[in-house]
Amino acid sequence: MSEAFAPVDVIIAKRDGRELSDAQIDWVVDAYTRGAVADEQMSALAMAILLNGMNEREIVRWTEAMIASGTRMDFSNFDAPSVDKHSTGGVGDKITLPLVPIVAAAAPSSRNSAAAASATSAALGQDGIHPRLARAAEQR
Repeated sequence: MSEAFAPVDVIIAKRDGRELSDAQIDWVVDAYTRGAVADEQMSALAMAILLNGMNEREIVRWTEAMIASGTRMDFSNFDAPSVDKHSTGGVGDKITLPLVPIVAAAAPSSRNSAAAASATSAALGQDGIHPRLARAAEQR
């Protein structure tokens, strides 16, 4: 398969402080998720972005490309607002345990997107809410 861009050209553009085009951003995110851009190349691009930054348009486009690169979940059938508390699952995540009960008290439909992998999942249960809190919220 022929690629629209060469990874090295995108890396060089950002390394040299140039603005990435929408097409370059869309391509690099898509190509990386397909495995056409190596981890080492994406690391080099990340370093170039760290050193030279991105303008607001680039950041917005990168975010849109990242959103479009994965599966999106539809929560429109929930009868309450849905919220997500994402956790990296690291031991340093000190906000999940106090935050989830506070959010649960407001009774939105809540899911911890990293529940299966996070250190908090055992304490919170598979759906991201402690079973006792979930029952209490249902009784309200």
